[in-house]
Amino acid sequence: MNRAAIIATLVGAGLIAAGAGFLLGREFGRDDHQATPTAGASGERKVLYWHDPMVPGPRFDRPGKSPFMDMALVPVYADDAGTADGAPEGAGSGVKISPLVQQNLGVRTVPVRRADVGASFEAVGSVQFDERLSVAVQSRVAGYVEHLAVRAPMERVRPGQALLTIFAPDWLAPQNEYLSLRRAGAGPELIAAARDRLRAMSIPDALVRQSEDAGMAQARYVLRSPAGGVVLDLGIREGAQVTPGMTLFRIAGLHTVWAVAEIPEAQAATLIRGQQVRALLQADPSRTFDGRLAEILPLVSPNTRTLQARFEVDNRAGALTPGMLLRLQLSEASRSRLLAPAEAVIRTGARAIAIVRAEGGRFAARTLTLGTEFGDDIEVLAGLREGEEVVASGQFLIDSEARLKSVLGALAEPSTPSDRAAPAASATSAATAAPVSGTASRPGPAPVAGLYSGDGQVEDVAADSLTLSHGPIPALGWPAMTMGFSKPRPDAFPDVKPGDTVRFEFRKQGDDYQLVSVRRTGGVR
Repeated sequence: MNRAAIIATLVGAGLIAAGAGFLLGREFGRDDHQATPTAGASGERKVLYWHDPMVPGPRFDRPGKSPFMDMALVPVYADDAGTADGAPEGAGSGVKISPLVQQNLGVRTVPVRRADVGASFEAVGSVQFDERLSVAVQSRVAGYVEHLAVRAPMERVRPGQALLTIFAPDWLAPQNEYLSLRRAGAGPELIAAARDRLRAMSIPDALVRQSEDAGMAQARYVLRSPAGGVVLDLGIREGAQVTPGMTLFRIAGLHTVWAVAEIPEAQAATLIRGQQVRALLQADPSRTFDGRLAEILPLVSPNTRTLQARFEVDNRAGALTPGMLLRLQLSEASRSRLLAPAEAVIRTGARAIAIVRAEGGRFAARTLTLGTEFGDDIEVLAGLREGEEVVASGQFLIDSEARLKSVLGALAEPSTPSDRAAPAASATSAATAAPVSGTASRPGPAPVAGLYSGDGQVEDVAADSLTLSHGPIPALGWPAMTMGFSKPRPDAFPDVKPGDTVRFEFRKQGDDYQLVSVRRTGGVR
């Protein structure tokens, strides 16, 4: 009897010990699972967190039902969502897309290359006379126009062509005096003095020689063109009287002409005086002319914000006349530049982005600093390296895939309020989100003057922040999650410790959320 009682007692004690061990093991297993939700069994894929693909910002530390949609949370694995633990920074970053999905998305990549190119642009210039070639023909004596050879403005003239014949009676007396001294055999000093008097009266040497040959004074003189070109101004008529200093003709040269063009401020900064230019006739592009930049006029038009540039164009053939239009092709000296396809650049308004193919079928976003465009290519000053492949088509489909995996984030400026996006970013850097299944803290009251409140538990205390696991914040549309809040100063809330249940108030401070007050409402867990 005693032996049977002892056996029964031992069996009962064994059952009690086994039950206690089972309960303790289950409790420790739960705590271990909660502490390391991302650790998987040996050989399994590592889970980083769970999220709702339709609202990819908030992250949760265990599976369950989404608080936003009527669907289950989806796990995000380490090999799909970015850098794995222990990997060097930048290795494996971005979103991984299978080759089949890439084919379905129509992804096309183009390598970034380096090439020797020079910036070039075109401007339209109007042909004008080169004012530096203009000459004025004036009278040096009083007289009369006996014969006018050139009778109309804009008439072309050649160098040395006769323009008019002047009868100057004032030239007769000094010439007769000079000729008399020569006939009388006067001394060299007197003859030289008489000859100097003729020069002082602006009597041409050719006319004096003609008088010496003929032996009699000459009062008629043929005035010839000093340069070739066209007659811009005709200030005399046949039979009219002329006086000393009177402008008879103004002749403009044509062997070079000006092409004056309006150049935008940004492009004018790249021009250099003396730079070569190729000019095409607007009416006949097959006819080209060589020229150079003669001057950039120091005056900006307040209406068009352009400067006038003056180009000197060779016109020895005489094909260009004032008023014609020329297409001026300008290009700077070629130099080595890093080029990427212009279609690969996504401009958000605040920045320029390109999607780069990384190793292992991954794609990552890069912020670029851009330079000058060269046709279908654009210069990249920073953000890319030679040989890297950028996505030239399918960028926005990759961005959509990245949004679902919450890796690359939005390539464009967010269209929703930043109050919804900011806590998701904070939750990513803090710890893990609060459990979805289970009870959450009671919601805080509606915000007053930008102040929000909530209930939660302190997870971690740092010098400049507190990490809290809080319940939903209806005023901001936040679900229950774990995220970091900044302190107003390092010595704020000295009595708060990890594990405390607190009631807290906070406000938005720039891109961060800053605590205003923290009150303990319960003991340490």
